Amino acid sequence: MREEYKPSKRSLRGLDWLYFFLADIQTGVGPFLAVYLASQKWNPEQVGIALTIGGLAGVVTQIPAGAVVDRAHRKRLLVLGGLIALAVGSLLLALWPTFRVVIAGQILIGGAGAILVPTVNAITLGLVGAAAFDRRFGRNQGFNSAGNFFAAVIMGSVGYFLSARGIFFVAPFLAWPCVAALFSISNKEISFEGARGAATDAEDKTGVSGIKSLLKNYTLLLFAGCAFLFHFSNAAMLPLLGQMLAHGRKAAAAPFMSACILVTQLVIAASAAWIGRTAARIGRKPLLLIGFGVLPIRGALYTLTTSIPFLISIQFLDGVANAIFGVVSILVVADLTRGTGRFNLAQGGLATAVGIGASVSTTYAGVLVQHLSYKAGFLGLAVVAVFAWMLLFFKVPETLAWDKLPQPAKVPGGAY
Repeated sequence: MREEYKPSKRSLRGLDWLYFFLADIQTGVGPFLAVYLASQKWNPEQVGIALTIGGLAGVVTQIPAGAVVDRAHRKRLLVLGGLIALAVGSLLLALWPTFRVVIAGQILIGGAGAILVPTVNAITLGLVGAAAFDRRFGRNQGFNSAGNFFAAVIMGSVGYFLSARGIFFVAPFLAWPCVAALFSISNKEISFEGARGAATDAEDKTGVSGIKSLLKNYTLLLFAGCAFLFHFSNAAMLPLLGQMLAHGRKAAAAPFMSACILVTQLVIAASAAWIGRTAARIGRKPLLLIGFGVLPIRGALYTLTTSIPFLISIQFLDGVANAIFGVVSILVVADLTRGTGRFNLAQGGLATAVGIGASVSTTYAGVLVQHLSYKAGFLGLAVVAVFAWMLLFFKVPETLAWDKLPQPAKVPGGAY
């Protein structure tokens, strides 16, 4: 680990709470949207289209956003701008749930996500350096999932006791503690070169040449293909489940969705730090094969029953899959861009693949449900998951190079 990576306890604790409260806001404007729109008498196909357009808004900004993050010295201001956009988008959804306004809100939210995710990951890398990134990023995801858990309780309660619309009024208020956590991180402690994965202080060459270099990285491209298929299969499963259960029992839909999220986030919060440590010890691919492998099983299980307790228990598999992908996918990107100075641009490329997969997923599932059945929708998603696992198993090599990793230094208080 390089000598200059000596973040203070205050900055590291701020990073913990930044991930926690950022998850609160994103939970408020994400998973509950399908339930909310269904309560406004939108049909499954319309819901799918709205979610797809919002996802595509994030997709088209991912790579430019990654390039901006690579170049930006004041990364905290980028996060602040993203938080404002999320709050405004959430209020639009709450106040005017018409098609045009919902699309505008989704565009704001999608664009904000394209900036927020790579920027907070870059802040992490810039604070602790590459050698400590595995352990620290696993910890980050644990706090992120704890935040999702906290937000799911709040949002589910608001949806049940007040209304689904009330959820979107709560989300902007959760931005305030997120801002406080953000500015407790010292900008001076964030290494500019470290935050973009550069080995030296060489001249910044992100942009067109950076994109060309990524296109020559065939392992990264293959992994992006896997990520596309993973989210093609995964993204629509929980919204589809929420829509199915909203019919005939609208009051129970929001707390059911909350319970599903709670199970998923408990699994992630409990396992994320362990996944980060394990990925450094045994490699990335074994864990990824497990995460990809449970996805088709989950899709198939959804078709076997309408029992709410059983459906909620299936979310354990969702937690396993998302915990592994959420942690290990970013570690793979860090592996493949180490020393290039293009970590954030590569994050943007991966997020583009993820966003396209997630966007197509909701429309694909919505059409299957509209013209066939909910069972056909879940089975169709499970088939895509099988192809994702096969591509990962046969084509993507292990990316961790054990012999090139320095040992991370210890930080007082164990904040890494």
